[in-house]
Amino acid sequence: MKRPSEFRPAASWEHLRLRAELLRRLREFFDRHNFLEVETPLLSADTVVDRHLDPLAVEPDNHERLWLQTSPEFAMKRLLAAGGKAIYQVTRAFRQNEQGPLHNPEFTIVEWYRAGDGMDQGMQLTSDLCEALLKRGPARRLSYAEAFRRHVGLDPHTAETAALVAAAGQSGVRPPASLLAEDRDGWLDLLMVGRVQPQLGLKRPVLLYDYPAGQAALSIIRQGNPPVAERFELFVSGIELANGYHELLDAAELFERNQRANARRRADGKTTLPEQSRLLWAMQSGLPASVGVALGLDRLVMVAAGADSLDEVMAFPFDRA
Repeated sequence: MKRPSEFRPAASWEHLRLRAELLRRLREFFDRHNFLEVETPLLSADTVVDRHLDPLAVEPDNHERLWLQTSPEFAMKRLLAAGGKAIYQVTRAFRQNEQGPLHNPEFTIVEWYRAGDGMDQGMQLTSDLCEALLKRGPARRLSYAEAFRRHVGLDPHTAETAALVAAAGQSGVRPPASLLAEDRDGWLDLLMVGRVQPQLGLKRPVLLYDYPAGQAALSIIRQGNPPVAERFELFVSGIELANGYHELLDAAELFERNQRANARRRADGKTTLPEQSRLLWAMQSGLPASVGVALGLDRLVMVAAGADSLDEVMAFPFDRA
């Protein structure tokens, strides 16, 4: 039952002022770097097809099903394909079944793309933004493989799945009942969250890069021995703040990845998501090489405030919405 006191914001005015100040400085940063602020729809017939991201569906009268966006990724890439050079957006995103100290079903996302950037430029810009907002020094770069060797004692690119399962058991990391013994990427994710991530960014920000190829999402896979996904994430105080991709340009490959993601969703008992999209058409017309990064603003404010939960920095989190 709702209580009369719940009309009040969950965040203090001190934290709301900090949030506004960080937003002001963020916009100043992108303005100095000649980025254009853009807006794209929250509701779309297209949505990111990911095994683990569950969008909220909306079904207007006399209209096809639409999706509240889990990120503005598809629409912003369409802008790139139409001639955009350096663009950013501060907007809302929605994800089902995500609620806790670091998650809220509705949250604020900052996303940016710059045509012509590769991994080095993308990571440098992310580090510069982090330093401008948090003032904790430049981010240190650490490969995914080296992080696993230090904190798990295994090479994540070559270790057998059985070795990952054993490492989780030895360290007391408890898997969910739904995690299958043969799900290699699932065990890597479990060890990342349970063993590696809590050690990242404790003294200064860390950019973790070169993820396993199976975790490429919408990033390029760089062939080699082993092949790696040209993807990076920013960690501060053991918390993931941002996720960046050297963006996939091949429309046929994107369609295949959509199909594989939907096959996994079906196996998980989830709704499948649209495999065809306007982004595919944009990629077929020519998507420029770029790096795209998504940053969780609420988590950034939480870290800056020294808070323990998103509820402390959001005026009206899910339970008070």
